[in-house]
Amino acid sequence: MENSDWKNLPFGYYKTDYNIRCYYKNGKWSDLEVSSSEHLNIHIAATVLHYGQEAFEGMKAYRCRDGKIRLFRWEENARRLIFSAEGIKMAPLPMELFREAIFRTVALNKKYVPPYGSGATLYIRPVLFGSGADLGVKPSSEYTFIVFVTPVGPYFKGGITPVDTMICRNVDRAAPLGTGIYKVGGNYAASLRAQMTAKEGGYSTVIFLDAREKKYIDECGPANFFGIKDNTYITPKSESILNSITNMSLIALADRMGMKTERRKIPVEELSTFEEAGACGTAAVISPIRKIFDPGENITYEYCKDGKPGKATMMLYNKLTGIQNGDEPDEFGWMTEVEE
Repeated sequence: MENSDWKNLPFGYYKTDYNIRCYYKNGKWSDLEVSSSEHLNIHIAATVLHYGQEAFEGMKAYRCRDGKIRLFRWEENARRLIFSAEGIKMAPLPMELFREAIFRTVALNKKYVPPYGSGATLYIRPVLFGSGADLGVKPSSEYTFIVFVTPVGPYFKGGITPVDTMICRNVDRAAPLGTGIYKVGGNYAASLRAQMTAKEGGYSTVIFLDAREKKYIDECGPANFFGIKDNTYITPKSESILNSITNMSLIALADRMGMKTERRKIPVEELSTFEEAGACGTAAVISPIRKIFDPGENITYEYCKDGKPGKATMMLYNKLTGIQNGDEPDEFGWMTEVEE
């Protein structure tokens, strides 16, 4: 892919050369297998097909300024996959096996890691699912773990751009004490109805409220929400939202950069007090929010009134992406080199 137009790659699937698989049977994990096939043979009675027993992760590999390939906070992805697996009663993948699988997959497909300065990255998708033929509502007897990679272009093609969002009250992404805290596919399927309604209305994404009272901010589409005011980074505390590794990192950076940080319930009414707002996750890192429309109250909360992201938002974005690309010192030890 030497002559690829890296900057204009979509955020989607592009075929690479190899993926890695391993299998859990009879109480133990197999050795890793390298495959060049894009397809899986799966039993028609597999638990994943009938009862949704599946979890996944999203992470990136970066070609840094010094020419080396590095992964961002892979240990946190490994821990979160274990947490998700235990949450829906799957066999958890040991951290070292996870590490070997992702680093080996990246090394095998190193020619697809976009060059430094392109804004593009190599997206890594680890997936764990119930593959045993178990027709009945119970944990699977067998599991399959796969890792594939694909190059993706920069999320914002023309530079970071504020987006418009819409509050949703008539769809819940996850139930209280349900699976919202786990990174499982069912949560994303549950969000699609609201997401499509928002896009049809001209909004980039939807903001979900807490399912119990509809009083507090929960997730921001497939990402975590944050607001900034009085030099304070504020993000929701909830029993039904995913613990974003990007959000966790932004909290650490905000604290290091002299900002106060709070993880707490955010009432809808507090949106009017924020100076800046945004969504954060692996794909975009940060999506600054220009406005939030609340159709239930017919209120629009506006930020970025000059059309530009806020100062604090950009400071955090530049610091985190600088660490990821090797332009800033990695004070936290977040980046791990891939041996080529």
